[in-house]
Amino acid sequence: MEIDFLIIGQGLAGSALGYRLIQEGKKVILIDQPEGNKSSRVAAGLFNPVTGRKMVKTWKGELLFPEIIPFYQELEQVTGKKFLTLQTIYRPFLSIEEQNEWMGHSSDPAIQPFVQKIEVESQHVNLKDPFGGVKLQLSGWLDLPAFLEGMVAYFGDRLIQETYQEEKLLQEGEAGWRYGALKAKAVIYCNGLGSMQSRFFSFLPFAPVKGEILEVKQDFSPPFIVNRGVFRVPLANGNFRVGSTYTWHDLEVGPTETAKNELLEKLTEVVRVPVQEICGHKVGIRPATKDRKPFLGKHPEAQSVYIFNGFGAKGVSLVPYFSAAMRDFLLEGHPLPEEVSISRYFTYI
Repeated sequence: MEIDFLIIGQGLAGSALGYRLIQEGKKVILIDQPEGNKSSRVAAGLFNPVTGRKMVKTWKGELLFPEIIPFYQELEQVTGKKFLTLQTIYRPFLSIEEQNEWMGHSSDPAIQPFVQKIEVESQHVNLKDPFGGVKLQLSGWLDLPAFLEGMVAYFGDRLIQETYQEEKLLQEGEAGWRYGALKAKAVIYCNGLGSMQSRFFSFLPFAPVKGEILEVKQDFSPPFIVNRGVFRVPLANGNFRVGSTYTWHDLEVGPTETAKNELLEKLTEVVRVPVQEICGHKVGIRPATKDRKPFLGKHPEAQSVYIFNGFGAKGVSLVPYFSAAMRDFLLEGHPLPEEVSISRYFTYI
């Protein structure tokens, strides 16, 4: 079977790029074991335009955020599944000084499009927010398991549900690559941390980050996502997703009591209502990178081998814009932004 692109990995990155290429009429096959796709399936799926302790506009937010909602809404129509939730994010202030600082922030042209309202008093008796907070717009969350299941159905027989075995990938001269019965003109690695073990991309400085999230029952349902120290996302079943931890040192698979206690303690710092029950505790290892920028581009030596990877905790925000950039690079030869091109690391191999 002759195809244009063989995509390794059907997580968020592989699904988005595969869709983009199929829409351009390209023959695409993806290889993955969906149930093994831990990083995408466990991710919280939050997209937040103003982030970090200092609450700054997310990197390239002015380019990324106009792409997010239309892209996922298009995929909802294509798959017939519902996985995108648009929802205000509310970040309580810790002091009157922070409130005053945000009064000034809200007129900054870089921040203004993302600010819905500055609140100067508490928004609910069940919140610890005596100084009010900032409400952010163009925000929400993506139900990643539902998204990935919808994309599995969309790809149909274009998705081979098996574990990728790189030793089976053989070069076919100028014709491209052979993988079993497949003959592909190009191969694209979208398999998260699996690329660390690849003979092609082990030179890239991945910096895996372990994240843990909880699902809890709690008798308090405001019309927004609370995000201060932890995020608290309302789920369809009436429960709440609470996260996330970030650990670079302990990458052992499996939930920890330390992370659970950290999340519960931070939750009590913003919400007064006690947790009635912990219904779930999940772990994922994010394919983050040393400089916190994704990896896009062509291998410096191997013919027609590419990578679209390393999106870390902000994949839901980054992938719509950069999947279009990667498509244009592959099909039209458009240059990739320097910050994300893997050419920034070629001097190290």
